[in-house]
Amino acid sequence: MSSFYVENFGCRATQADGAALEQQLRAQGLERAAGPTEAQVVVLNTCTVTAAADQDARAAIRRIHRTNPGCRILVTGCYAQRAPEEIASLPGVNWVVGNSHKHQIAELVGSGPAGKGLAKHRAERMNFVPLDSLQAPSSPGASLLIGDIFAHTELLAAPVFDALSGRIRPNLKVQDGCNNRCSFCVIPYVRGRSRSLPPQDIIGQVSHLVAAGYREVVISGINLGRWGRDLRPQQRFPALVRAILEQTGLERLRLSSIEPMDWSDELIELAAGSPRIAKHAHVPLQSGSDRILRRMHRKYRPWHYAQRLRMIRRAMPAAAIGADVMVGFPGESEAEFEQTRATVEELPFTYLHVFTYSARPGTPAAELPEQVPGPVAQERNRILRELAAQKKLTFQRSFVGKTLQAITLSAFDGERTEALTDNYLKLRLHGRHASNQWLTARIEDVSGGELLGTSLFRQ
Repeated sequence: MSSFYVENFGCRATQADGAALEQQLRAQGLERAAGPTEAQVVVLNTCTVTAAADQDARAAIRRIHRTNPGCRILVTGCYAQRAPEEIASLPGVNWVVGNSHKHQIAELVGSGPAGKGLAKHRAERMNFVPLDSLQAPSSPGASLLIGDIFAHTELLAAPVFDALSGRIRPNLKVQDGCNNRCSFCVIPYVRGRSRSLPPQDIIGQVSHLVAAGYREVVISGINLGRWGRDLRPQQRFPALVRAILEQTGLERLRLSSIEPMDWSDELIELAAGSPRIAKHAHVPLQSGSDRILRRMHRKYRPWHYAQRLRMIRRAMPAAAIGADVMVGFPGESEAEFEQTRATVEELPFTYLHVFTYSARPGTPAAELPEQVPGPVAQERNRILRELAAQKKLTFQRSFVGKTLQAITLSAFDGERTEALTDNYLKLRLHGRHASNQWLTARIEDVSGGELLGTSLFRQ
């Protein structure tokens, strides 16, 4: 039996794609290897959101080819869709398969012993698009299978488990692609148009997870709030949330990142009113400057963003509220960065993901003048990260002496057990506790960026 290993890079959507690929490869009769050095076929599921992500993928290809020269390497994902020739030029690469054909990888790899029996006529029969003209002379054996991503209609979906929570809180991707055209973002060009998993499929997946004993599920997507807009008849995201609550026995539903314009009054009311929805809102900001948001082609203004965030805080006083913020966007002046810093300081954030702008080939922002020097952008990044750390600590300290709901994770360090609160705070509990248990904890202190507490009772 041939063996495979899937190595994922990047966001939750990529992780979810990788989980679906693993399921499909197993269905083809392949066996999952313990690691890339033991596998006959290694699938690298790549990210391309930054130049560093591309570099990580190239380094992984070189490492795997060096440590396991006999394996066959298949590179897929967003980097493969964006720059197939670049990847094909690397030694050891056998296939480059774009997101446009990712859903057919299992059949490709399973077409012979470790995929070696694949013939060109089989690729044509499977509706692959072999771009022979793109093959790099330095790697004549690499096959490039890339198609029009905007014609892509498939949506890979399988539960995935993140590093924070081990195998306790599965993440289910219910939407992929994006119809927005933010000037800095390459995602629409490598993932295609917005596509939604049908509600009956989502209900089935969640019900299966509940039956397997999972108590909290995170639903996510590239542009999650746009779920349902492509379905016929058209649907809205709050309807999906209600359906999950009404048609499954899921104890806790956590919503992943949702754009500010999709935090409607209806969604805020629903999230605040249901004890089964985690009190947690991640609302991408990117910039607090109106001019920069316009240059980014973002669809909201700073005043609208602030209004939405304050409504969320009023409805859910103890909620975690986070955001993505970008520094160093082309043309960002000191005054405009100060507008972002002041916005972050003023609004009720409890954590931030701060990114430094990275030019992506093919995006409008990459051609803009006034690219911000690296050291300037890095200093702005530092300032926001320090401000975010202060706001997070203030939020954490506000719960000392109070009680919070939490779900226990799997780690135990000999003294304490890891847990995650309903409002997205890391918690370490006195003593050993079984994983996947809801409990109420009294918060005693904050140490090392985590809450410390004692379990009062289980639910």
